[in-house]
Amino acid sequence: MVVGDIAVETEVVVIGGGPGGYVAAIRAAQLGLDVTLIDKDTVGGVCLNRGCIPSKALIHAAKTAASALKADHMGIKVSGVEVDMEQVQTWKNGVVNKLTGGVQSLLKANGVNVVSGNAVIMADNRIGVETSTGMEYFKFEHCILATGSRPVQLPTFPFDGEYILSSTEALTLTEVPPTLLVLGGGYIGLELGTAYAKLGSQVTVIEMGPNLLPGVDPTLVQIVKKNLKKIGVEILTQAAASGYEIREGQLHVTVEVAGESRVLRADKMLVTVGRRPNTEELGLEQVGLAPDARGLLETDGQMRTKHPKIFAIGDITHGPLLAHKASKEAIVAAEAIAGHASEMDPIAIPAVIFTDPEIATVGLSEAQAKEQGMEVVTGKFPFAANGRALTTNDGDGFCSVVAERETGVVLGVHIVGPDASTLIGEATLAIEMGATLEDFHLTVHPHPSLSEVLMEAAADADGVAVHIAKRK
Repeated sequence: MVVGDIAVETEVVVIGGGPGGYVAAIRAAQLGLDVTLIDKDTVGGVCLNRGCIPSKALIHAAKTAASALKADHMGIKVSGVEVDMEQVQTWKNGVVNKLTGGVQSLLKANGVNVVSGNAVIMADNRIGVETSTGMEYFKFEHCILATGSRPVQLPTFPFDGEYILSSTEALTLTEVPPTLLVLGGGYIGLELGTAYAKLGSQVTVIEMGPNLLPGVDPTLVQIVKKNLKKIGVEILTQAAASGYEIREGQLHVTVEVAGESRVLRADKMLVTVGRRPNTEELGLEQVGLAPDARGLLETDGQMRTKHPKIFAIGDITHGPLLAHKASKEAIVAAEAIAGHASEMDPIAIPAVIFTDPEIATVGLSEAQAKEQGMEVVTGKFPFAANGRALTTNDGDGFCSVVAERETGVVLGVHIVGPDASTLIGEATLAIEMGATLEDFHLTVHPHPSLSEVLMEAAADADGVAVHIAKRK
């Protein structure tokens, strides 16, 4: 810090205002600490502004349009659906603004000092913030880093916001592109690719690996893949895009598929090949911190880095890039700073992919449990045998339960089907509390409801299922 600059003293400074940062700031303030939150953009971070929330709004709009067109068999005939993307964007932005406004109100109500600017660590207890009016300086007792991540940009396909899009630009389109290439068959690519296919785009997914959604149980992915083909999405696996040209207002992308070179034409290309942690240009070297080869910071169970005064949470730490993980880590860090014996020790963290149908998993798969030397039993129940799913025209998919054979303790639950994102909450609580198969299937579930698939899958694993034939 330059001699003569006056630093504002604060007990806790939080850098980054996403679902990790703002939660950390609020929780620390609730515990009586003086807190300053610094964010270079709108509070809410990527999740509220350019990720989780706007993407799910777009996905819901697309699902609504598609549902209207496939209601003929129920006796509901629709002559056509017109998609006004400008109005869709207005509605989506209204949802985002309502939530970010709520976060701003909560920060204010809890007495958090919010500063807009770009922060850099200058010394063990000082940061500088470049704001619109100049530099400001803060002296802190503890710092929580919550700077999140950003889309990976490929040198051969640099984002230009017009033809080559990141997820950020894809969420702000005011026209549905007639043709869309999606480079990367991971969760972001499939979520947005599915949405635009339902809105009217001809979508082609290009995935370098042998399967979509690498790392996800193939039996879950198979249901999603089948539905992608139903809505006209072309899927190219073991395919590599090597370059492109723009001719007459269209992309001409060269792709190698099974040893053959093809040129695909499209109006837009969405590149979703991963995310990179935002740990550069933070001044970490000033306090002796160095990210690993992946750009991540090591932390202990209280989210403390190797520097005793500095904590890190969310996408810049090891583990899945999930907003709810970041929020939990935020609470742990804030409570640790306040002197509480808080620790990040969940038994399992759920993960959700908002494809059609949704995929949600928590805990161990059968293969993972066996790799750990466990004797397991599994149960499975299809949504096609669930009354509620059939009445909502959503009978694709299934729920599977993995449990320890001897004790019946539930180890994992895996769902592909309607509202999997909601159902997985019950499964997560069950695993966290050490529930057994009997706890699941002896608990009376409401009928007709989608939640019955959890009860029925557990009953199947325990050999007492009523609503499906006994397996031989």
